[in-house]
Amino acid sequence: MDSGTHLVMGVALGGLALADPVVANNTMGFAAVMAGTIIGSQAPDVDTVLKLRNNAIYIRHHRGITHSIPAVLLWPIAITALLSLIFQEADILHLWLWTFLAVFLHVFVDIFNAYGTQALRPFSKKWVALGVINTFDPIIFGIHCIGILLWAFGFNPVNTFSIMYLIIIGYYILRFVLQAAVKRAVHHTIQDEDYVIVAPTMRFFNWRVAAKSKTHYYVGRAYGRTVNIYDKFEIHPLPKTPIVERALEDSNLSAFLSFSPLYRWEISELENGLTEVRLIDLRYRSNDHYPFVAVAHIDEELNVINSYTGWIFSEDKLQQKLQIGASD
Repeated sequence: MDSGTHLVMGVALGGLALADPVVANNTMGFAAVMAGTIIGSQAPDVDTVLKLRNNAIYIRHHRGITHSIPAVLLWPIAITALLSLIFQEADILHLWLWTFLAVFLHVFVDIFNAYGTQALRPFSKKWVALGVINTFDPIIFGIHCIGILLWAFGFNPVNTFSIMYLIIIGYYILRFVLQAAVKRAVHHTIQDEDYVIVAPTMRFFNWRVAAKSKTHYYVGRAYGRTVNIYDKFEIHPLPKTPIVERALEDSNLSAFLSFSPLYRWEISELENGLTEVRLIDLRYRSNDHYPFVAVAHIDEELNVINSYTGWIFSEDKLQQKLQIGASD
């Protein structure tokens, strides 16, 4: 989920902590728990700072080790240790418990996004992505905001947030039902698909569709049970040439491959004697454009002259990024 949603989740969980008598009967303890749930709801996303280095490192590691099983155990201990120095009257066990719940909930809800997490590390580096909730879901965010406002106007926070979470659980179940219906519709439309990705959008009934058969890639949108296929690409294996092999060793392209399960490729000769190897993620089609790409320019001596991976919405912007990369 996005940072704003994680924030309101932390506040709501802090209000729900008033169901705990140890927290409710200690003003300082409640302040500590509220701080713990807010910080805990944000802590796993500390790896966002990796974007300051470059996109390749960010893509490869975001929602990785910071969302792993060891991290879920260590974040609450570190946060509790820090807050116990500030709120010395707080009960450490209950502070740790609610902070742990905030960290766990952060990682748990991220699993339901299309991006997913490596939540099973160190046992598996597989990305767990159920793809039923958009990274920012206005309904989930709005329900949390309504609950917080009701609390501010004097409503009982325990009852308010308990009802709120029951509604949200029902909403998640509904999203799974809708996604299953879309997958069945994709099967009826394509029929020979081997692999299907159905990802949510900001609109409740709209879903992105990307599928693979033995011979073709399919990209489209679904509205309810109606599936519209916009693009169909014949599948060709990526050539095993020295230039391609060198390009795939580049950090930007290797990061792209670690993240993208469904992509096509383009290889072209440029006027300056360079060869461009471009990988195009098929999951994010927008306005007839595929904005998530990885590009490398290779010279005749198999040197990577420049490369880039990330979100690009115009060819001019991509060339600017490649020039910046070449000058670094």
